[in-house]
Amino acid sequence: MKNGDNMENKRKRNKVELLLPAGNLETLKVAIRYGADAVYIGGQAYGLRAKADNFSIEDMKAAAEYAHAHGKKVYLTANIYAHNYDIDGVRKYFAQVKDTGIDAVLVSDPGMFMLAREVMPDMELHISTQANNTNYLTFQFWNKMGAKRVVTARELSLKEIGEIRDNIPDDMEIESFIHGAMCISYSGRCLLSNYFTGRDANRGACTHPCRWKYHIVEETRPGEYLPVNEDERGTYIFNSKDLCMIEHVPEMIEAGIDSFKIEGRMKTALYVAAVARTYRKAIDDYLESEEKYRANLDYYRTEIAKCTYRQFTTGFYFGKPDETAQIYDSNTYLKNCTYIGNVEHVTEDGMACFEQKNKFSVGENIECMDFDGTNINGTVEAIYDIDGNPMEAAPHPKQPLKVKFSCDVKPGMILRRVEDADNSVR
Repeated sequence: MKNGDNMENKRKRNKVELLLPAGNLETLKVAIRYGADAVYIGGQAYGLRAKADNFSIEDMKAAAEYAHAHGKKVYLTANIYAHNYDIDGVRKYFAQVKDTGIDAVLVSDPGMFMLAREVMPDMELHISTQANNTNYLTFQFWNKMGAKRVVTARELSLKEIGEIRDNIPDDMEIESFIHGAMCISYSGRCLLSNYFTGRDANRGACTHPCRWKYHIVEETRPGEYLPVNEDERGTYIFNSKDLCMIEHVPEMIEAGIDSFKIEGRMKTALYVAAVARTYRKAIDDYLESEEKYRANLDYYRTEIAKCTYRQFTTGFYFGKPDETAQIYDSNTYLKNCTYIGNVEHVTEDGMACFEQKNKFSVGENIECMDFDGTNINGTVEAIYDIDGNPMEAAPHPKQPLKVKFSCDVKPGMILRRVEDADNSVR
């Protein structure tokens, strides 16, 4: 165990895990192609994204096989807070999970942890942020219980995470969110969805009421809408900006974090590709040299701004957020790019075959996302349906197409149309 007096020492590592979300097998493959070291997924039960496509047992096997073939890992979320009536089902579920080949299971409930230990004694276990992991004693506790990794509470600063690193065994891993939506409650343990809609956020059915627009009405003044104010401790519900730490990768590494987690199992393959590729390059650049990382900051900012997002904040990493971390005038996502498709294969005559995601037309400029971080700009020269009939435009989502571009494309490439010329981070 390290000496806490060394807290301020640099903790730069030779390797940091980049952990991406995937709502289905297609998105998992995209995450790995674009730079993920590991991918976390949800099964069809007992996770916190019930509305995602999620993975059957057979899908888990396929995911693990694909990931391992590329030298990557797959983690399964089973981080609900179980009720009594869940127990028998969880036991049967874990009995199926243990033979899928996945690399770790993420839990938050001590009961779920105990069941996982019982049914899957050889499975690596990680502790979810939902367990409110706010101090090094909690990390020590889970280490003694046999957990390999603990995900930090979102309320922690980088200074606090560094202190945890200094007070836990070297081989215990710290995972922290680096990008994505912020649940406005204590570490995501929210009651709003259950209260307003009867759908339990802590059992995977969140309706995201923290994204709705709110005003306060005092009971003696009906119809008079008052602004939402906060005190010196901040605002704990309503409308957070998205976390973005692309400009602070060095501080995240130097805090001793082992795994950088991207939020977003409900997001598109375009989102996953864009954030994976950008953070992959930022991490690798910094581990090569700080100068290279600093020189490429404009590139990271530009590429991250091409993702769908809700303005950006650094969350709690540099202290308690103030009113600037909240959005009061809108609940709208910013979208600077439109997802066109994911190239499935390329014919001998250079036609890109894929399922269309959004409308595009002949003559449009399309950006092809290469896996190394570069963007290849090309023009749509021709569109054909599956029967070879020419089309001027492709207006129907999920239509199989063959498309001729003015540039070369590769299987697995994500295609997007840039909608906003101003792609700077706002």
